[in-house]
Amino acid sequence: MLPIISPSELKNLPNENHIVLDARVGKDAFQNYLTRHIKGARFIDLDKDLAEIGENAAFGGRHPLPSIEKFAQTLSNLGISENSHVIVYDDKNGANAAARAWWMLRSFGLKNVQVLDGGFQNAEKEQVEFSSGEEIFEKSDLIKKERWLLPVMGLEDVENELTNNSSTVIDVRDAYRYRGESEPIDLVAGHIPGAINIPFSENLDENGYFLKPDILKKKYSEFLKNKPENLVIHCGSGVTACHTILALDYAGFQIPGLYVGSWSEWSRREGKEIAKDL
Repeated sequence: MLPIISPSELKNLPNENHIVLDARVGKDAFQNYLTRHIKGARFIDLDKDLAEIGENAAFGGRHPLPSIEKFAQTLSNLGISENSHVIVYDDKNGANAAARAWWMLRSFGLKNVQVLDGGFQNAEKEQVEFSSGEEIFEKSDLIKKERWLLPVMGLEDVENELTNNSSTVIDVRDAYRYRGESEPIDLVAGHIPGAINIPFSENLDENGYFLKPDILKKKYSEFLKNKPENLVIHCGSGVTACHTILALDYAGFQIPGLYVGSWSEWSRREGKEIAKDL
């Protein structure tokens, strides 16, 4: 199953064969969900369901992963079982919590997981059916897992990979943030020394849809020419990085490592070098 589904494909799916998750973010995200969402969609919260935010972002970043046990309970509460076909959307072309939810569901062991191409806005354009209010559904049986199945990298792992030149570390933030011109979210501007910058926006066309797999394959093959084959992807807090991991999977590459703590952890950790490219 491809990791991307188009709004037109979603419209033609039988209702009983899939579960849709609304992963929009922001202080009014749940109210926006109640006001209008794709019919049947269940709300999933970035800060509460897709992360377990700690007291100090210097250890884990702004959006650390929840425990595997907590996420299993989240899936049960959403009525998701091991064989569910799950489709996730947000209103940022997958670049916010939708891709993070996709990564977590896949890393939890679910195989049938897709992100809606173009998200909420393009679903509206394609006249996907919408609804309002809370949806009624039953919980599923709790799925037990011992660990995340996709590669997760810590700060020390990234440091070692860069020191040994054994991985290519990709920072997917906007170029101005990578260069250190300014930093709108974290405390310090700049980037991890040795990381290269491929903004996640380069995964999309002018209409906010993912580029076709063959185009993505060609672009990333060019980007990564003469670079170490092992990849580690990061962003500000381990959320948008999943957009590029999704794009790489869509293009047929092996799913790379995710540095969850990302710049929000590295930039706060005492003694870590910070690079700028002004």
